[in-house]
Amino acid sequence: MGIMGLALAWETRIPAVAQRERWVEPFRGQVAAPAAAEAGRAEDAALAAACRSGDLRAYERLYSLHGARMKNLARNILGSSTDAEDAVQETFLKVQRGIASFRGQSSFATWTFRILVNTCYDALRSRLRKKEVAGDDEQQRDDAAPRPEPRAPVAHPSLRMALERALAKLTRHQRDVFLLYEVEGFRHAEISSMLEISEAASKNTLFQAKKNLRQMLEPPRGGYAAGAR
Repeated sequence: MGIMGLALAWETRIPAVAQRERWVEPFRGQVAAPAAAEAGRAEDAALAAACRSGDLRAYERLYSLHGARMKNLARNILGSSTDAEDAVQETFLKVQRGIASFRGQSSFATWTFRILVNTCYDALRSRLRKKEVAGDDEQQRDDAAPRPEPRAPVAHPSLRMALERALAKLTRHQRDVFLLYEVEGFRHAEISSMLEISEAASKNTLFQAKKNLRQMLEPPRGGYAAGAR
């Protein structure tokens, strides 16, 4: 999975390898006031209706509201700003073509992000197929140099690189939920709709992702003393 160039605004929440910091739950912000939440839902519904009617200004509004966040998520999944731009553009084309299928079972924004996530994984599968074909061609050349591994096991002093390597070792589901919750700030209700899983499954997957990251990033307690015995 391509996660190089990860936007790590949350990196201080992960215990540094050399410091054994305690895991601190992220501050999710204050709960929106009922009136604000209702206004947000109303705007979302109005935006969906305008897009369904073919109003191009509504798509511009959708992009102005969520475009930057969509690019950030796509870049974290694909590891490339160029590929992220392509994925966002493809997502908007899919939204235009499929707007008639939107039934309002989730928010319009959540539905759009679900399409983006699926588009990113389509791109990853396509990339993998191309690499497999290229790999077959390279095996036929005696002078072909080996490709550098993006997940090299060599230790790196940067916490950012350590986190990227650790995230690369998570399962796809764990990476998805972690990125959506910790990096992009979505709530479990939204993630469950995007990934078509239950809220309980989203919460459990996040818990497992954090547990695995802690195990990979925290040095073993009393490791030196244990090794000296």
